Amino acid sequence: MKEIVLATGNRHKREEIKSILKDLDIKIIPMTSFADYPTTIEDGATFEENASKKARETAEFFRKWAIADDSGLEVDCLNGRPGIYSARYAGENCSYEDNNKKLLAELKGVPEEKRTANFRTVIAVASPDGRLFLADGKIFGTIKKYAAGTDGFGYDPVFYIPEYGKTFAEISYEIKNSLSHRAKALQKIKKIIKNLSNLQLSF
Repeated sequence: MKEIVLATGNRHKREEIKSILKDLDIKIIPMTSFADYPTTIEDGATFEENASKKARETAEFFRKWAIADDSGLEVDCLNGRPGIYSARYAGENCSYEDNNKKLLAELKGVPEEKRTANFRTVIAVASPDGRLFLADGKIFGTIKKYAAGTDGFGYDPVFYIPEYGKTFAEISYEIKNSLSHRAKALQKIKKIIKNLSNLQLSF
């Protein structure tokens, strides 16, 4: 079985990615399962730059193929913020709740029709010899005026999906993994990985 290292320390992302890619004939190894692994400084100006850097550094470190993502929430009336700073919007080492509280405070008084937003993910797959493949995914919604739901993570409790009448934290894990920004990007990555295998490239 082919192996690929998953370059994230986020437990929730690990679970989502492994679940969505479970039907591929590859063994996904979290980098945290190794005694030593690289810590990438996410200093890129875009999701693409951060995802690419993580995947490349991980592939080079382990001399194995690696997969990484960079994701975030883009709120239209905030000019795309928090964007690439989504995970640390309320400061370094902040909690999900801290980020949501800051976001809701910034949107206080903003009417519902102007609270449009999207979740965006860029997935990068890199090889030890320098090859890089990228895929992105988006899902559109609005930001609620209060948090709702106990499932999910990050901004899920405030990201409302009109078609379902629920936030990401209120829908089932299975539904989220079928329509989320990360799911859309990973479906594209699946095709890339399958093509690599079919072409019998070094994987």
